[in-house]
Amino acid sequence: MHESHVQGTVLCAKNQGLQIRIRSGGHDFEGLSYVSYVPFVILDMFNLRSINISLADETAWVQAGATVGEVYYRIAEKSKEHGFPAAVGLSVGTGGHFSGGGYGNMMRKYGLSVDNIIDAQIVNVNGIILDRKSMGEDLFWAIRGGGGASFGVILSWKIKLVRVPAIVTVFHVNRTLEQGATDIAYQWQHIGHKLPEDLFIRVMTQVFNASNDSQEGKKTVVIAFIGLFLGKTQGLLSLLNESFPQLGLQKNECKEMSWVESTVFWADHPIGTSINVLLQRPKQPVGYYKSRSDYVKEVIPKKALESIWKLMIKGGLGFMQWNPYGGRMNEISESETPFPHRAGNLFLIQYGFYWLEDGIDVTNKNLNLSKALHDAMTPYVSKSPREAFFCYRDLDIGANSDNYTSFDKAKVYGAKYFKGNFERLVRVKTMVDPTNFFKNEQSIPPLPNYK
Repeated sequence: MHESHVQGTVLCAKNQGLQIRIRSGGHDFEGLSYVSYVPFVILDMFNLRSINISLADETAWVQAGATVGEVYYRIAEKSKEHGFPAAVGLSVGTGGHFSGGGYGNMMRKYGLSVDNIIDAQIVNVNGIILDRKSMGEDLFWAIRGGGGASFGVILSWKIKLVRVPAIVTVFHVNRTLEQGATDIAYQWQHIGHKLPEDLFIRVMTQVFNASNDSQEGKKTVVIAFIGLFLGKTQGLLSLLNESFPQLGLQKNECKEMSWVESTVFWADHPIGTSINVLLQRPKQPVGYYKSRSDYVKEVIPKKALESIWKLMIKGGLGFMQWNPYGGRMNEISESETPFPHRAGNLFLIQYGFYWLEDGIDVTNKNLNLSKALHDAMTPYVSKSPREAFFCYRDLDIGANSDNYTSFDKAKVYGAKYFKGNFERLVRVKTMVDPTNFFKNEQSIPPLPNYK
């Protein structure tokens, strides 16, 4: 595949009145990168995946079809003391992941992927390849968090590598309700965003079958605390003993490894798995998935947590991931990039429901459980707007039909994903794609009646 194929596809689709859907990794949670209900073309960036690293100036050019796993692997080939802040999911494509913001477990230290992008190449609606200088600062701003697919086709990114220590420490410890998991999670809300920026602790609440014989057949909630510390075990333990003793982390629960090995660990591979797993490309999905998101700005009361656990147990499946903010995320203004969720947030929630069975009944059951959990969280999350994370695509927060972008409908999801940045995104869209060729159910609209 060559960049000229992208240019030709854009011009041909435009000429023939076909919609275009752009797929880099295929991870759009609502399938908008590969599904439409009008005649369309999938522009699959799969084979535009080169990664060229320059340690001399600590940068890399990454094509949009490369996965973050490939980026991590290629960086580690050249250096054990460099990394890049991006997704935990290794098969996520950089074209979509970066253009939606790109967050991961180093965001408290280095911010998002988009906070470390210094140039890009994009094919515009006229089939012309532009870089940062020729596209201008407005469009360069828009594609770093506003979703590239509303503005053109991202070909590649120039990223600024970050420094990581030769040895980092990871842990993944489970705490049951009987072990006081609710108290620990409650305390984490107070300190997770205040910990030194070298430490990231994710909280994952999940429903499991109770292991106690007397509770056979019953469900319970288990809370995992998953950590990355940019340092060695001794420093981590002394920090946690002082700041978060409730977790009770022990030395034997900590594992020291290289940063690139930590990316394999965080992707839920067993200790000792070869880093070659980073090069595995996405396979055809084997199940169904529904994701939602929320931002939390005030500590959720303990009683509320207990009621949420009961709702999850009643539903019998699903998980919540809580990802701490603070650190570098507090230092970057809401308008620096289109991604607006910065200071003032304690943590981001991802809700996930995954099932294997076919059929409309089981699908509706899971969608209803997802909605019930999201609804129950309403009193405890951000309001006016109820913010959402663009990369955790959710059509239930507002959507257009797939072939017409209503400005009024777009304002609804636009405010939740982008807050005050939506208006500037609309101005950029109007400037670069006034006829709205690049569109999907949650794309940025041009100004109505613009001539």
